[in-house]
Amino acid sequence: MEMEMKPEMEIAETVQKRSLLRSDIMQRLMAFAGLIVLFVAFSLASPNFFQFSNIVGILLATAVNGVLALGVTFIIITAGIDLSVGTVMTFAAVMTGVFITYWGLPLPIGVLAGLIAGGLAGFVNGVIIAKMRIPPFVATLGMLYVAKGLALVISGLKPIYFNDTPAFNSIAMGSVMGAIIPGFDIPNAVLILFGAAIVAHLILTKTVLGRYTFALGSNEEAARLSGVNVSAWKIAIYSLGGLFSGLAGVLIASRLNSAQPALGAGYELDAIAAVVIGGTSLSGGEGTILGTIIGAFIISVLTNGLRILSVPQEWQIVVTGGIVILAVYMDIIRRGQK
Repeated sequence: MEMEMKPEMEIAETVQKRSLLRSDIMQRLMAFAGLIVLFVAFSLASPNFFQFSNIVGILLATAVNGVLALGVTFIIITAGIDLSVGTVMTFAAVMTGVFITYWGLPLPIGVLAGLIAGGLAGFVNGVIIAKMRIPPFVATLGMLYVAKGLALVISGLKPIYFNDTPAFNSIAMGSVMGAIIPGFDIPNAVLILFGAAIVAHLILTKTVLGRYTFALGSNEEAARLSGVNVSAWKIAIYSLGGLFSGLAGVLIASRLNSAQPALGAGYELDAIAAVVIGGTSLSGGEGTILGTIIGAFIISVLTNGLRILSVPQEWQIVVTGGIVILAVYMDIIRRGQK
């Protein structure tokens, strides 16, 4: 009897996996189709939208939020959440400024300090969540305030400028592409975003960390019973999210040529929105880097297009919130059909 049941179970599992794959592909296709529709609609509504300078502006606006969203993707796939990514980004920017401007250390060391600061904040989040068993929402909300406070205290409540380090601004605002192809002045921040996305995709799909990220989100207890050190991997995942926040901090500091200690609040909402719109399920176990990048571009295109059409900023926020609610509702419907 067991021998007869086993092939049937294997067939059922295969059908389920194919169903999940088709569902994930459909979700990404819908998000990409939505991005194309927005492009076409805003291009028809305003001749200024599809100008090269405006497209570059959209790409640049997506860079910071996109990098933040990459780290959030890993965390949400585990069925977690990180509300601190915005202020951790600011904290990393301030630490970069301290190392380069206050202490006069070389540029690479300052950039490394920003990355480490972000990674350390993510590590602390992971320890609090995994070892102290504090829910991710509460733990990262606490880190949001801690990082915000530290950024203000360390900076002395004032911006840190990089005027004596002109090379720092070129990290985000320089153009390697422009030097190679004259007139094609795509900021380096955009290239860094796509490079980070490729690295994130490889980690998520080709490494043990990626496999355990999906495993924790699908069924954490089953992973624990299988011998997986859930606490250690959860700490690693939140640390990785912090590293992406650190990279975003370096990018935004380079873009503004200053570390603004009061900046950062609200960025976490845009990052989470990008991840959700891109098809990553808040219930965990599903998500892709490609979907997150598409989601980040949808938010940037929507914000840019509404601004060009002179829609008040408060209504821009309303529209973005409505789209997030719609994306979550579609995910609920999609899961209910599985």
